[in-house]
Amino acid sequence: MKKGHINVETENIFPIIKKFLYSDHEIFLRELVSNAVDASQKLKVLSKNGEYDKEVGELKVEVILDKAAKTLTIRDNGIGMTADEIDKYINQIAFSGAEEFVQKYKDSDSKESIIGHFGLGFYSAFMVAEKVEIITLGRYDDATPVKWESTGTTEYTIQDTEKATRGTDIILHINEESAEFLEESRVRGILDKYCKFLPVPVIFGTYSEKIDDPKGEKDEEGNVKKVSIDVPNQINNPTPAWTKMPAELSKEDYTKFYRELYPTTVDDPLFHIHLNVDYPFNLTGILYFPKIKENVEVQKNKIQLYSNQVFITDSVEEIVPEFLTLLHGVIDSPDIPLNVSRSYLQSDSNVKKISAHISKKVSDKLKEMFNKDRKDFEEKWGDLRIFSEYGMLSDDKFADRAKAFHLMECTDGKFYTPEEFKEAVKATQTDKDGKTVFLYTNSKDEQYSFVKSANDRGYKVIELQGPLVSHWIQKMESSLDNVSFARVDADTLDKLIQKEENIPSKLSEDEQKELQPIFEGTVNKDKYKVQFESMSETDAPIMVTQPEFIRRMKEQQAMGGAGFFGAFPETYNMIVNSNHPKISSILAAKGEERSQKAKQLTDLAMLSQGMLKGEALTNFVNRSIELV
Repeated sequence: MKKGHINVETENIFPIIKKFLYSDHEIFLRELVSNAVDASQKLKVLSKNGEYDKEVGELKVEVILDKAAKTLTIRDNGIGMTADEIDKYINQIAFSGAEEFVQKYKDSDSKESIIGHFGLGFYSAFMVAEKVEIITLGRYDDATPVKWESTGTTEYTIQDTEKATRGTDIILHINEESAEFLEESRVRGILDKYCKFLPVPVIFGTYSEKIDDPKGEKDEEGNVKKVSIDVPNQINNPTPAWTKMPAELSKEDYTKFYRELYPTTVDDPLFHIHLNVDYPFNLTGILYFPKIKENVEVQKNKIQLYSNQVFITDSVEEIVPEFLTLLHGVIDSPDIPLNVSRSYLQSDSNVKKISAHISKKVSDKLKEMFNKDRKDFEEKWGDLRIFSEYGMLSDDKFADRAKAFHLMECTDGKFYTPEEFKEAVKATQTDKDGKTVFLYTNSKDEQYSFVKSANDRGYKVIELQGPLVSHWIQKMESSLDNVSFARVDADTLDKLIQKEENIPSKLSEDEQKELQPIFEGTVNKDKYKVQFESMSETDAPIMVTQPEFIRRMKEQQAMGGAGFFGAFPETYNMIVNSNHPKISSILAAKGEERSQKAKQLTDLAMLSQGMLKGEALTNFVNRSIELV
């Protein structure tokens, strides 16, 4: 038996590795299973290259739980190790056996992937184990089985042992603090999370399956009896859809894989993008467009990041542009290490290239769909709109590309890109300063009267809804030439789209001054500003509007933006149409009748905006009944 000291710079590093190598202790199982898969993949490479001429057999990794013995074993029948290799790969911490292997065979035709590292990854075992044993038999004809053992200090022992088959057993004697890892459900949960798509079968436990009785015994009806047998439980799919070429997969295959990723999701995805890049970086994956709901935050953390089929994280903000975190699916890149900090991801050049590539692929796909079948694209737009808005707000390059396919729906049901809409309305909706005004509503039903008035003038109104609209409008106003947006109920039409001609007022200034205090008496003067304007006789007698600027600030405040503007008071304009006959009739009335008529017209304006509620609404109803 040989005794020795693990080769580290200082003994003080070992407890740091044991306790703080990973922030989440469950990662130990990912590391050890990944190493076992590496051992299997290495054997495949050697076999294909003619350096291993024996039968490879059916390669697999087994995770074996023995609660009574308080052990968790990770077993593989891969490449195995000799005593010298243990000394090289295990006793010298942070020497990467996998890295050396990849460098040696980097020009090989074999495409087998090598996942992780012998070295630090192996020592993650000591986060949960009070003692670790390695029992291994190398691939060589004259190899001697050896056993390595350490209790988590820098001391170890290594000695000859007995082992009949090629491969390695890593036996963890779980410490008291980590007893949770002796629970079958806990282990299964970790394997499901990290090892679901590893490229070598991973076995954990068994399940019962009924088969025909091997003896052929029959039941009373003459049918062969069924007997129960225990079958090895394979927890992973070694060949997930993203590892295949798009030509090998049907639409049904992609949908089936989506269900495999998200078994509790009810809706099918709208469509998918298959990523397959090998230069200037390696990237594979499948991204799905889900049916996006209004709550943007709920949609995040659905993209799963893998490195050579090993799950890393589903928090991918540093790897894909923020708006793409609304997508679902998988991205897999060996160019992204298994264990990295956020600051590394933010500065790594490969990560930046991957992020830019994914953004371009998504915009290219949307543009292709738009050009290929616009009608189908328009039907999907309800689910795509918030995604596209989010993308345009958070990624300038995407915003430039999105102008070719981003749609706005008009209240008449027609769809326009921003440039198409500008072209359609510039003849009628260009103001005296040469600026084209995009009239919009956030609800064509709630603001029906305003929309109808605009339509009656020959104006087109687009419907813009959702939590990102105010920010998106601001973005579009800065990127479209000579365009402004105005909500159709933000002011009178003549103010929203100012023309050269002015409609004369039927009320003199003195008459307006006489009516001013009467209308001010119908509302809270701190909240409503009463102003007279000369409008068409066919327009409403009174309009209640909120200035575009203040409303946008309020909307942005609700989304967490707008800074100190969020403190703006809730103020409205009450616009009195000086040309409407009903306003003139108030002048002819006397005393209480004046106030009552003014109050009734004011309440009607409030009602049209959904602002009349509670006692005020009840009073209005009662007053209306009396007037009938």
